[in-house]
Amino acid sequence: MRDQLARLTRGAAQIISEVELAEKLRANRPLRVKLGVDPTSADIHLGHTVVLRKLRDFQELGHQAILIIGDFTALIGDPSGRSVTRPTITREEVERNAKTYREQAFKILDQNRTEIVYNGSWLGKLSFEDVIRLNSDVTLQQLLQREDFRVRIKSEQPIHAHEIQYPIMQAYDSVMVKADVELGGTDQLFNILLGRDLQKQNGQPQQIVLLTPILEGLDGKQKMSKSLGNYVALNDPPAEIFGKLMSISDELMARYYLLLLSRELSKNQHPLEAKKELAAEIVATYHSRDAANKAQEEWTRRFSEKRLSETELPILPSQSDDLVTIVVKGFAAYGINKSRAEASRLIKQGSVQLDGAKLRDPTEQISLSVNQILRLDKTHAVRIA
Repeated sequence: MRDQLARLTRGAAQIISEVELAEKLRANRPLRVKLGVDPTSADIHLGHTVVLRKLRDFQELGHQAILIIGDFTALIGDPSGRSVTRPTITREEVERNAKTYREQAFKILDQNRTEIVYNGSWLGKLSFEDVIRLNSDVTLQQLLQREDFRVRIKSEQPIHAHEIQYPIMQAYDSVMVKADVELGGTDQLFNILLGRDLQKQNGQPQQIVLLTPILEGLDGKQKMSKSLGNYVALNDPPAEIFGKLMSISDELMARYYLLLLSRELSKNQHPLEAKKELAAEIVATYHSRDAANKAQEEWTRRFSEKRLSETELPILPSQSDDLVTIVVKGFAAYGINKSRAEASRLIKQGSVQLDGAKLRDPTEQISLSVNQILRLDKTHAVRIA
């Protein structure tokens, strides 16, 4: 039990409570470990893998993984961490995304030891009377304790009634699957605690809350998110994954080692070599070792040997504009959101080159012609077409 507890709590941001988890493990039975994912987009990105890897830890110790595909809750959208209401998506989009979620999740989870359920199978059958009874177990004061709701009230941003239903539905999922443990990022604390409350009111043992850290995106500032454009998707091409990871800061690299590889970054390793190792391991994990080797060779050919004319690069249309605007557009071709201030700093540092000539004035008006190569920094370049 002590060995299991040490492995399961390693890297956790918060557990409520470790004593309760130890008691459940001491019972020497497979625990039902719940993770809910809403298929609001087609991609699982590296930020999602932090909690999926923790679910895999439970599997490898003999416990039962319950992966809830939120086909019903995705129609509402989790308000956690949101300053405004999420845009709604169609049922067709949810169903299409759910299929890709399953495929990508099994790059990490053991399919033979994963129970997949869709919460639409019970939430979609509730009558309006059932919903009223479910709501009667939760107070408005409880819901308004949520930090994101309090912030929106203070800033006079609307909170729609359907958003208040979301944590109640996620909590009811725990009742339906009789979860012993629920996993989630730190932004899920309120929702998972509410699950404990509903389980108690329904005469069930309360689930353990195990929260994992939230992974910062490529910008090193905000959490990894497709909507922010700072993400690495598991289905991205190997060369793209490798290139994106080579663009992160040295400070962020240490955190990626810890959360994505479950080990500390060696202090004796050169930062560039450590970053190559990180990128190669991620590509090998979600594609193959052969793909990782090819991606590294391609990156070396493009940037270390500076043979950009021989390599495939993202395309930027020929145009005339101020340099800082063009650099921002160049990064956007990689799916990376760079602010004008960040782009300006790169220019002033001499990182930006047009056909090998350094450009240092962010306000300079330049004209890009077909077949020119615009180098954005050490790891990104675009071809003009």
